[in-house]
Amino acid sequence: MQARLGASQIRRVRQFAQDPLLVIIAIAVIVFVVIAILLPLAATISLSTSEEGLPLFERYLFDSTYQTIIVNTVVMGVLVATIGTAVGFLFAFVQVKLNVPFKRFMHIVALVPVISPPFAVATATIVLFGRSGIISRGVFGVRYDIYGLDGLTAVLALSFFTVAYLNLRGMMEALDPALDEAATNLGAGKWRTFRTITLPMLAPGIASSFLLLFVESIADLGNPLVLGGNYEVLATRIYITVIGLYNPVGAAVLCIILLMPSLTVYLVQRYWISRANVVSVTGKPAGKPQTINHPVVRWGLFLLVMFICGLIVLIYATIIIGAFTQVPGVNNTFTYDHFDFVINGLGREAMEDTTSLSIIATPIAGVLGMVIAFLVARSKLPGRGALDFATMLGIAVPGTIIGIGYLLVFNNPITATLPVVGEVTLIPKLTGGQGLFGGALAIVMVYVIRSVPAALRSGTAALSQIDPAIEEASISLGADNARTFRRITLPLIRPAFLAGLIYAFARSMTTISAIVFLTTPQTKIMTAQILNEVENGRYGNAFAYCTLLIGIVLIAIGGMYMFVGSRTGAERTIEGGT
Repeated sequence: MQARLGASQIRRVRQFAQDPLLVIIAIAVIVFVVIAILLPLAATISLSTSEEGLPLFERYLFDSTYQTIIVNTVVMGVLVATIGTAVGFLFAFVQVKLNVPFKRFMHIVALVPVISPPFAVATATIVLFGRSGIISRGVFGVRYDIYGLDGLTAVLALSFFTVAYLNLRGMMEALDPALDEAATNLGAGKWRTFRTITLPMLAPGIASSFLLLFVESIADLGNPLVLGGNYEVLATRIYITVIGLYNPVGAAVLCIILLMPSLTVYLVQRYWISRANVVSVTGKPAGKPQTINHPVVRWGLFLLVMFICGLIVLIYATIIIGAFTQVPGVNNTFTYDHFDFVINGLGREAMEDTTSLSIIATPIAGVLGMVIAFLVARSKLPGRGALDFATMLGIAVPGTIIGIGYLLVFNNPITATLPVVGEVTLIPKLTGGQGLFGGALAIVMVYVIRSVPAALRSGTAALSQIDPAIEEASISLGADNARTFRRITLPLIRPAFLAGLIYAFARSMTTISAIVFLTTPQTKIMTAQILNEVENGRYGNAFAYCTLLIGIVLIAIGGMYMFVGSRTGAERTIEGGT
């Protein structure tokens, strides 16, 4: 049995090695993943398992306070992932399956939550629904305590559901309408067709969306800091352990504990998807997509989506209006002072630095995510499951620990052992203003590794719907794997690629926890400036920063839709069946 398994592995290696370009690409991807993800994580694990760290595991796992924190984290993650995925599915379903008005409005509103710093949404929510909120106290006359699990879950679900929406909408649009037509011709009703055809076909996207939202929510730092109140989670405890207690060993131990629920959900999702085999994109002509016309379903779902859209608009209107008022919710006198502070102060440099670094990181993350998805889902690469697993660690690890890991790897003592050319190490120190480009390279690397998992999950979900016979036909006609991926696969997974690019740019522009330790006087980041304003109670300045940031991201998304969203000649050829 072992000999047969070994022969199979050798045959697989030989098949993969037949394409030299694909081998080079795979090696480059693996080297990047090792340096950018595994080395920082290994440094953190090494620190947590040191003589000082090992006793802390027993303390944290068996202490009632920390047990409560761990349970809080898992409960919050499951709730946010469930609600966020359901909302994303709802928006995607209404967009694709219902004939209702205001679809463009819904789509634009659905994109907004992911393009702003999360603590800005939390701050606006407090202004609206807090104990002295404009709506809760001013309209309903109640002092609602929004701090805790309920407020945190609502804000996180609204902040992250866009990821599920973009992923599921792309998959719904790629479904072959002939399947629905066949079910209808066989006598199945709309509900049965949805339950037995549509839902199973979307299972990979639903599972990947749940995974992304779960790991995003339990690793989020901004919202729990602002809205957590007495409901403490592991991310805030890690941050406090580092910033308040100056205890990196304790933070490393808590990070390893936080990895456990993330990895558990990932393994369950992977096992579930591995047992499902769904293919809907065959390259053959498809019929016209069917829509749901039942008035109760049609208008009921429409009103529900419009209510959520109204809530999102209200929150972001508060941010924009708050940027033009003296003290939002207290003194609503109109003023330009906040924008003057941002544009003529440190804000201009922060906007330029953040935008430039995000522009660099976005295409790298988008292409890298699709390449890894192809290697994982389509190639004969040995250990492709391990590559998938290693890449997902970029988002499963809390952002603060990513930053600490970079300090441990690229600063002393590890860099002291690296090869030296002249007086410069081959991997430069990236912190303290001494690194290449004043720490900018480290920030770009963090942006990439935090964005690639979303592109990877949407890419693998899209590839799971595409019949491999299309690519096999291309290879049988003489095209290599690289050309097949570029000319055949990539056009077919264009919605997933676009979703990955949008997420990468928005994530890069709005992340804070992963780069809070990597910013330097030479490299200023907008989110760090916003957090500083929020901590000092200058909500107007923070809202002005957020308004400008949202404008930048919206312009970039429009550009990506114009460039990437246009139909390519290859895609038209494939869909035409020629």
